[in-house]
Amino acid sequence: MIVLSSGAGGFGNVYKGHIDNGATTVAIKRLNPSSNQGVHEFQIEIEMLSKLRQLHVVLLIGYYNDNCEMILVHNYMAHGIFRDHFYKSKKPRLPWKQRLQICISAAKGLHYLHTCANHTIIHRDVKSTNILLDEKWVTKIFDFELSKLGHIDAGHNHVTPMVKGSFGYLDLEYYNRQQLTKKSDMYSFGMVLFEVSCTRPAIILDLPEEQVNLVEWARHCYKNGTLDQIVDPNIKEEIAPECLKKFGELGDSCLRENGFKRPGINNVLWGLEFALQLQGEAEMMGQGGGGGGLLPAALTSPSTPPLHGESTTNDDENVLRSMANNDKLKNKTLFSEIMNPMDR
Repeated sequence: MIVLSSGAGGFGNVYKGHIDNGATTVAIKRLNPSSNQGVHEFQIEIEMLSKLRQLHVVLLIGYYNDNCEMILVHNYMAHGIFRDHFYKSKKPRLPWKQRLQICISAAKGLHYLHTCANHTIIHRDVKSTNILLDEKWVTKIFDFELSKLGHIDAGHNHVTPMVKGSFGYLDLEYYNRQQLTKKSDMYSFGMVLFEVSCTRPAIILDLPEEQVNLVEWARHCYKNGTLDQIVDPNIKEEIAPECLKKFGELGDSCLRENGFKRPGINNVLWGLEFALQLQGEAEMMGQGGGGGGLLPAALTSPSTPPLHGESTTNDDENVLRSMANNDKLKNKTLFSEIMNPMDR
């Protein structure tokens, strides 16, 4: 193995290297041996990824575990993290249609975790920095350090682990009740959808009060029919109005306060594919910007009715605001990006 370069992570460094006498490029994730933080999380990631084989989930090639030396070897993601292609980077910003296709592929990865694996897996840290892109722009769900197996049956529809996650993406219901469900991932994914379309972080503390939290602001704009006014100006002219309406509807529904009222991954995947179909139809009629795209997408016929939004309650807004400003929440044992906001 030849280490070529590295990037800092939450529990250690991620290196680019070669195996098989240089024939295969890989990503090497190494726990910082001088720190006790992350040992349990690394063990969880090994356990999870050893069970998973799916196109849109990162592949575990191998691992090394000897006392404090812990290394995971993944397939190398040449185009890096999704977020770098729409903000906080000098890379060219992806056109709308390609962003939508990446969201669809990420939803397929979540669908596999929630419904198609041997056990239901709740990722618990869905965010734009944990969605990676390989050399062919194939989307991969990454970072299973916080993931949980959900033993879902008629009598138990949640697990009760310690509250952990990333600030701004954390499900309010999970935070308040300490009951983790698949719908907690849907809340985080809804946050990603608005982040992708509006091109801004989840929390910006120096904005006007009503705009500090993207969840609160985007849902407000969606309900008032003004979501187009906060869309990334670089892609605004590309998005067909009906596509944006459907996309906003999905994001809004994922962020409902009551997890029971949020859609499951099946409905969200269907809705995103339908939004892509609406975009394509608008472009054929000359009504969309035709932003292009490099990824194939399977367009399916609608099989379920459209989802409908739900108003955000005052309690919901107050909790969001208090979370954004509460120093007690900025504890690295709870949130993965507060004390060290580097990408894992």
